[in-house]
Amino acid sequence: MIDPMHVLLLTPGQMGDADRAAAASGIDSFGLMERAGQAVAAAALKAFPEALRFIVLCGPGNNGGDGYVAARALLAAGATCQVHAWGDAGALKGDAARAFRLCPLQPAPLPDYQHLPGDVIIDAIFGAGLARDVPPPVAEVIERINGLGLPVLAVDLPSGLDGLTGKVRGAAFRASRTVTFMTRKPGHLLLPGRVLCGSLEVFDIGIPERIIRAAAGTIRRNDPALWRLPETGAESHKFRRGHLAVLSGPAAATGAARLSAEAGLRAGAGLVTIGAEPEAVPALAAHLTAIMIRPLVDLPAFSDWITDPRLSAFVLGPGFGVGRGVRDRVERLAGRPLVLDADGISSFRDHADQLFSLYEDMAEPSLVMTPHEGEFSRLFPDIAADEELGKVEKAVRAAARSRAVIVYKGADTVIAAPDGRARINDNAPASLATAGSGDVLSGIIGSLLAQGMPAFDAASAGVWLHGAAASRLGPGLTAEDLPAAIHPLP
Repeated sequence: MIDPMHVLLLTPGQMGDADRAAAASGIDSFGLMERAGQAVAAAALKAFPEALRFIVLCGPGNNGGDGYVAARALLAAGATCQVHAWGDAGALKGDAARAFRLCPLQPAPLPDYQHLPGDVIIDAIFGAGLARDVPPPVAEVIERINGLGLPVLAVDLPSGLDGLTGKVRGAAFRASRTVTFMTRKPGHLLLPGRVLCGSLEVFDIGIPERIIRAAAGTIRRNDPALWRLPETGAESHKFRRGHLAVLSGPAAATGAARLSAEAGLRAGAGLVTIGAEPEAVPALAAHLTAIMIRPLVDLPAFSDWITDPRLSAFVLGPGFGVGRGVRDRVERLAGRPLVLDADGISSFRDHADQLFSLYEDMAEPSLVMTPHEGEFSRLFPDIAADEELGKVEKAVRAAARSRAVIVYKGADTVIAAPDGRARINDNAPASLATAGSGDVLSGIIGSLLAQGMPAFDAASAGVWLHGAAASRLGPGLTAEDLPAAIHPLP
């Protein structure tokens, strides 16, 4: 299956490769810059019809060249426009130098900008390729404009944002809108970049699709076009739809397992059974109807239960408790489809190699781990502590080390596979940050594993369905609301 264009994410380096490949193929590179600048001007006029003056801030590279084209187009449209430049505009080279020469406005120094009411800022200083902190004089201008609360339209990416990681490099504009070209970049989806970009528009400036695809790596925007949910046909019955097993904590801590189990049933599993110590059974039975309960007296009883071949996937961790009991059960599940979350992850804080060895020989990953930032740092402390890495790179390295699919949770959840593929999810609303929502996510992923989806796709689809359910419910949702809002069918 060929991934559609709208899910491709090109890093700044890959976008540079595409630009060079386009020029090498005979495409007029200045023509691409002209279309980019014209698109910026059109977006500015459409989005800010009330603007009294457009202030175009141009940098020392091709992003600045886009700004000079935009300024010329705005003047041609009858708008009032002023240009401020960082660096010596006369030292520009190539297409950017040509764009500067064609612009009838002489730029003033960037720090000389003085605010007037009705100003709209067009930020064309650095764009997506920034990989260092912005110089202090630029940071001062950015902070001053942010402090004034002026509308900002960013060209490609707000200056000061790292296009690969979405991190702020010293200071960054808080844009109202961002216009980027051909594809999104990871920094548009990763936090805080997603927030600082404002509304995002992707404009096709004419680089052929074949060149974009050739430059694209292994990072995608998580989207239903990338995976296919299990289908329920006329011949389907409950065992063909998978049997999910969820392990419960003690009697006073059954809520997390119940949330996972209910979500698993809603997400399409044919059967769901909660395995629990006998003391927890009455609490579970008081709340469950369609979900079965299996009393498990001890570890031998658990080991006997999981020999049933009809049990097709497991969820372990939510509310279970931290300790050897988790590790013993995971050892007996070695190689079986498993979602390990919460207490399940924390139980291996000092035993990570033991966990990773249980799944290292799998041809395809069957272990999915769903850590939030704290749990991630417990299992992968060295990766978590590396400030040079972005969230995608951290998730990919963790997946390669553990031979598991990693769901690195957050508002910008990253799903990574051991082979280097990664997907960034952007459909989760802020209201999803509520107690118990992670237990629901584990149940959805476990259900999709039980139904036979490959682990990377099951994790990706589970994260997306989780976000979609939260969006249906809106603000004020609780984890108890989420299972009923899961719509597993496309």
